[in-house]
Amino acid sequence: MVTSTFFILVLLTELKRCGMAQNCLQCIKYLMFAFNLLFWLGGCGILGVGIWLAVTQGNFATLSSSFPSLSAANLLIATGTVVMIVGFLGCIGAIKENKYLLLSFFIVLLIILLLELIVVTLFFVYTDKIDRYAQQDLKKGLHLYGTEGNIGLTNAWSIIQTDFRCCGVSNYTDWFEVYNATRVPDSCCLEFSENCGLHSPGTWWKAPCYDTVKIWLHENLVAVGIFGLCTALVQILGLTFSMTMYCQMAKTDTYYA
Repeated sequence: MVTSTFFILVLLTELKRCGMAQNCLQCIKYLMFAFNLLFWLGGCGILGVGIWLAVTQGNFATLSSSFPSLSAANLLIATGTVVMIVGFLGCIGAIKENKYLLLSFFIVLLIILLLELIVVTLFFVYTDKIDRYAQQDLKKGLHLYGTEGNIGLTNAWSIIQTDFRCCGVSNYTDWFEVYNATRVPDSCCLEFSENCGLHSPGTWWKAPCYDTVKIWLHENLVAVGIFGLCTALVQILGLTFSMTMYCQMAKTDTYYA
């Protein structure tokens, strides 16, 4: 009698643990699905903005001569595509309770997070070298200004110089080497007019564009930092949800085995 009672108690305890495990798994499952659905929708939004920029602002390209495809539109399209794929893996893995998809989601997201950390670390370690290379590359790009097939780079420089009220990479004299004359693009002028770049230096912006843009970025560093932290937090939550659900499924499989 005592043995039977003990067996029943053990059985009820195990059933309760299994029930709790199942409830916990269901809770994590729907949290995981909701999280990745938002993740996927965010990717759709980024991809949509990238496509919109490519269609409507197709003539606005990169300033770099070494990386002509590294435009804002292309970066957004690539980012949106990756986010959509990762979010899709998470959604399907959660709703289907597929351990292999969840593990794939975890590994892909972990690789992305590690790559981001490596890039940020290298950026801070080699800031001076990156600065020098960027300025050299931008100065090479100046020689493509106004040439056939480079309307994107031309428009990009015109917009940068007009909006930031600057001229050249490190100085307005950078343009002298491009034109082989004492002149600058009309977008460098204090007051825009046709061929105003042929006038005297007193009518041009004096601020270097590279330093001006760097100052603007430093002034908005808090916003950039908050965005970076939020992105990292979202990725960490995704890793936590996926691994928790994966482990919970493994435990549930053990209980029912």
